[in-house]
Amino acid sequence: MLPIIYRALWQIAPPLIQYYLRKRARKNPAYLQHWDERFGAAYPNPVQRPIWIHAVSVGETRAAQPLIAALQRHFPDAPLLITQMTPTGRATAQNLYPNAQCRYLPYDRADWVAQFMREHQPIFGVIMETEIWANLFQAAHRANIPLFLANARLSEQSLRGYRKVRNLISPALATLSGCLAQTVDDAERLSQLGAANVQVCGNSKYDITPPDAASILADAFRQKIGNRRVFLAASLREKDGVDEADLIVQAWQQIGKTDALLILVPRHPERFQAAFDAAKKLGFSVQKRSENNQVQPETQIWIGDSMGEMFAYYLAADMAFVGGSLVDTGCQNIIEPLSCGKPVLFGQSVYNFQAACTGALSAQAAVQVRDATELVQTVARWLANPREYADFAMNAADFVVQHRGASERMADFVAQCVWQKAA
Repeated sequence: MLPIIYRALWQIAPPLIQYYLRKRARKNPAYLQHWDERFGAAYPNPVQRPIWIHAVSVGETRAAQPLIAALQRHFPDAPLLITQMTPTGRATAQNLYPNAQCRYLPYDRADWVAQFMREHQPIFGVIMETEIWANLFQAAHRANIPLFLANARLSEQSLRGYRKVRNLISPALATLSGCLAQTVDDAERLSQLGAANVQVCGNSKYDITPPDAASILADAFRQKIGNRRVFLAASLREKDGVDEADLIVQAWQQIGKTDALLILVPRHPERFQAAFDAAKKLGFSVQKRSENNQVQPETQIWIGDSMGEMFAYYLAADMAFVGGSLVDTGCQNIIEPLSCGKPVLFGQSVYNFQAACTGALSAQAAVQVRDATELVQTVARWLANPREYADFAMNAADFVVQHRGASERMADFVAQCVWQKAA
């Protein structure tokens, strides 16, 4: 009964989704672009027989980089198709892969996803993280297209939610050619939900290294900043009216007289101006990265109002807080600053990166704080005791090295499955 209800809901859902997208577009007009791709319109000149990667947004797109490189070594002649669901994800994919075809994946209405499969006829598909689309999975299965979940993770909280719709989700997961989990715990939970061919491969995000362009830009940032020490608060989120940028700016007032520079980088571009305004309102001297000016000695806060430059911010910083963890959104990617050899701080909400956070704490590469006040107190202690955060930085680099190799393991598994199916 549940699959029937699900299919029926997709007949009435499009107007509601369109309303939601128009609402999002009030803050980010890019949500109005490429509209037809989301709602089943025929795609002009679709690439044929590609490696297909679905990466919802920026984080998943970046996580796919080392996996894509490994897959292209196995399938060197195949074109690349990357699908997304957010404008920032699409922009990131187009920037990283100018020769790939980048488009939005249609919403999960049965006829739309079936048309997608007919248009592109992928050699195989890889869904990054844990996007479970019942009709999409079934459409790939009917079209005889191998489909894999890669970097798959499933928290206990998510498992409880999915169990409520198990009659819909389990048959979809059973169609997979492989489910490549990050950890043993993830694999166990995915198996309980009915996923087929579950393998523990690790997390491809450990395989990402800062690109050369980021190092060059980081040097330019340091030239603008000078010799001051830098505390970076990155990927800041907002939920239920509570903005991490506001919390940190308010707490930063406790830091007292310091030469250190605070850099604030909101996760979403629509929050850039809000972070600037919040800091100005509290009397701080503030500049924006987009102005591309020298950071003045009296400037206390620099707003990182740019996209696609996160690695440069991390490389330019002395220590970094990773957002989405002071508000309950599960934490953003702590592995990026760790891979830059930076000591990391994060809050209490870490369910999206539970394994990485637990491991980093055990390795003494990171510190977990209760709130923004404790965050600023820890930063103040580190600023007064550089040797302490230097030890954390050394541990961070070692921790990342120990966890590399997931991308090659996943690519090898995918290639073997695809070749066996084709034989």
